Amino acid sequence: MLRAIVFDFDGVIANSEPLHYQAFHDVLAGSGVSFARKEYYDRYLGYDDAGVFKAVSADRGLSWSGDRISALVKSKAEAIAQLEQNASILFPGAAAAIRRAAALMPLAIASGALGAEIRRVLDREGLTSYFKAIVAAEDTPLSKPAADPYRRAIDLLSAAGAGPFQPAECVAIEDSPWGLQSAREAGLRTVGVAQTYAAAALDADLVISSVGDLDLDGLARLCAV
Repeated sequence: MLRAIVFDFDGVIANSEPLHYQAFHDVLAGSGVSFARKEYYDRYLGYDDAGVFKAVSADRGLSWSGDRISALVKSKAEAIAQLEQNASILFPGAAAAIRRAAALMPLAIASGALGAEIRRVLDREGLTSYFKAIVAAEDTPLSKPAADPYRRAIDLLSAAGAGPFQPAECVAIEDSPWGLQSAREAGLRTVGVAQTYAAAALDADLVISSVGDLDLDGLARLCAV
C-alpha cells in the first residue's frame, strides 16, 4: 500500500531550473566560461551545485581545486537567492497538491538543491511544515542519479515515527531522467512530471503533465501492483 510520498524539489515543486541555469551562467561567466542553456539541460541538470562545477571543470580541462569549487558553489547560492527575491516560483497547483497529499500521509523531499534554498522557498510559501523530512545536496555522500538521496529520505521518514517504511510503499515524484534513476535504484515507485522534459524522456511507472495533476488514488494503485 502507499504509505509516503517523496518529492523532488526543483522542476517538480519549484519552477526554479531557469533560475539555476541563469545563476550558473552568470557565475561561470565571471570565470570566463561560457555556458549554454541547452548544455545545462542536456548535460548538467541532474547534478547538485558542486557536481555541476566539477563536471564543467572536467569537461573544459580546467582542473579546479576543491576550494575553487566551494567558492563557486557559494557564489551561485548568492546569485540564485537574488534571482528568487520577491516572486513565487512554485509551479501552478504545487501547493495544493502538497496540502492534499500531506492530509493523508507523510511527505518528504529528496533534492540536489542546497537545504537553505529549499527551506527558503518552502518558508516563504508556508509549506515547510507539510514535510516530515528534507534531504538536500549536503545531506548524502552521493547525489542523484545515485540512490542515496531517496534512501536517506526513507530512513528519515521511518525515524520520524510513522515507519518503518519499505521503499516499495513510497512513491517518488520526479521531473528528470537522473532523478527517476535515483528513485528506481532506491526501490521506490516512480511518477514522472513532464514539466522540465518531455513525457517521452521520462522512464517512470506513471507520467503526468504537471504536479497539479497528481492523483493520490492513482499513486495508491502503483503501490498495489
